[in-house]
Parts: sequence; C-alpha cells; structure tokens
Amino acid sequence: MNVPIDLRYAKTHEWIRSDGDSVTVGITDHAQAELTDIVYVEPPKIGAEVKAETTAAVVESVKAASDIYSPISGVVTEVNEALTSNPALLNTDPFSQGWIFKIRPSNPAEIEALLSPEAYIAQIS
Repeated sequence: MNVPIDLRYAKTHEWIRSDGDSVTVGITDHAQAELTDIVYVEPPKIGAEVKAETTAAVVESVKAASDIYSPISGVVTEVNEALTSNPALLNTDPFSQGWIFKIRPSNPAEIEALLSPEAYIAQIS
C-alpha cells in the first residue's frame, strides 16, 4: 500500500498536502483500492465552506457511492476539473493527478491533529 511520507492523513482515508496557504485534498491508495473502479466524482463547489470531518465530496464506484470528508475546515478554492472527464485518476494516480479539491484552511492547527504516515499505516494494517 502506497503511503507517501510527506502527507497527513484523516482516519476516514483522505490525505492532505500543504502548499503555502492552500491545502490539497484527495483519497488514499487504500481508499481507492477498497472502492475499486471509480466512475464519477462530485466535488464541492468553489467558495463553499467545509468543516472538518463533514462531507465535502461524493465518489461513486462500480460498488457504491462514498462520501469524501474534509480533513480540515476551510473554504474551497479549486476543484480538480480533470476528474469530470476521467474519474479513474483517483484509481490510477490518487496522490498526484487524482487530487479532488483545494481549500484555504480556517484553522491550520487542525492539520497537526491529522495522522502521521506512520499512524495511518498502523490504522490500515
């Protein structure tokens, strides 16, 4: 299972990457493997306020629809438009081209409360 060491993780299998005052959010390799073939992504709206641990997006696979939770609170600044035409990027490249949305954090301290790569590996093992 691929767990990049430069990211933080939510217990609900989302990852975040801090990029200055923006945070990129996606789902983990473990999550995409559990979902299997992803066929549709409904990202949050740009400008939407999201709260930590609440539904921000929906992903549909051939198996089921799954809520994607925001790991931290903030305002959505960008969504990955490539997922509209190619939702399978979540399966093939979950940590790079398969990101889902970006937010401007309203409480950066929430980032520190997320799981380290080691803690996330322990959770999914």
